[in-house]
Amino acid sequence: MQKVTMADVAREAGVSKSTVSQFLNKRYEYMGEKTKRKIEEAIEALGYQPNFIARSLKQKRTSMVGIIVANITHYFSTEVTRAIEDFCHQHDLHAIVCNADDDPEKEKKYIEMLQAKQVDGLIIFPTGKNNGLYKSMVKQGYPVVFVDRSVEELEVFSVITDNAQSTYKAIQHFINGGHKHIAFAVQPLTVSTRMERLEGYKKALRDAGLEVNPDFITEASIPEMKGELEKLFSLNVKPTALFAANDRVFMAVSEFLKEKGIKPGKDIELVVFDNIPFLHLLETPISFITQPAAEMGTKAAELLFQQINQEEKVPEVFVFPSRLT
Repeated sequence: MQKVTMADVAREAGVSKSTVSQFLNKRYEYMGEKTKRKIEEAIEALGYQPNFIARSLKQKRTSMVGIIVANITHYFSTEVTRAIEDFCHQHDLHAIVCNADDDPEKEKKYIEMLQAKQVDGLIIFPTGKNNGLYKSMVKQGYPVVFVDRSVEELEVFSVITDNAQSTYKAIQHFINGGHKHIAFAVQPLTVSTRMERLEGYKKALRDAGLEVNPDFITEASIPEMKGELEKLFSLNVKPTALFAANDRVFMAVSEFLKEKGIKPGKDIELVVFDNIPFLHLLETPISFITQPAAEMGTKAAELLFQQINQEEKVPEVFVFPSRLT
């Protein structure tokens, strides 16, 4: 079957090829509604499919962007990605989502693959371990935005939350409730979010005149988390409150507490830093720090879109406040 061309559409609609081209590129300034309708009807009648590769070569744009998520299992990351994809859909951009699994090597491969596909820009939840590659993109003026995590000594558009301050307020909440033995559970301190939350925890304790007990800081990968919690709850002085640094840590903590018969809200108080989809279904009194994921995702997409359209701006870090509920 012979491929339908732009010339066929023009002939069917009774207009010039340039008018069809203007229609396809959404340049309607000098086009009447009758002409638009004729072209639409011709495209539908002929089953015309635009040659996006040819258009990309001509426009020097692919209308594709890449989203590299550090770990897609975090509900917060899914919410942010959804907001980015919604924005892209509204602005005729196609989003390609990749999951790096918190693996710097995997992240590097995705960055290189997406650039090879000539995507117009990247939104990255950075692992923080590919600084040379990040710097190279920024130096080249390649459109890029970091989300959730920041990277030191790198001027790049970033969208983050107030990790340290929100954690500080949560620990103050514990202290105001009479708690003095407050534990902190976190995955390995390899990214900015985890380090900032730990700093907020420590500062809140110090400001309240309480000791920062290293034994009360549980740092472990998710598979090893239960074993480290076993050590924590085997101490002579056990924690009466615990801060879980994200949703995956919370799941590991919850499983451990259930196995040990320790009841949240009765035997121990919990605060979780992350967005939890089933929050409204929980009967136990657990506090959560929720991040404005949709707003953060939309802002990241806007910043990338502005760079793609060559709107000159100085890289800036946008900090969105989180909320203790």
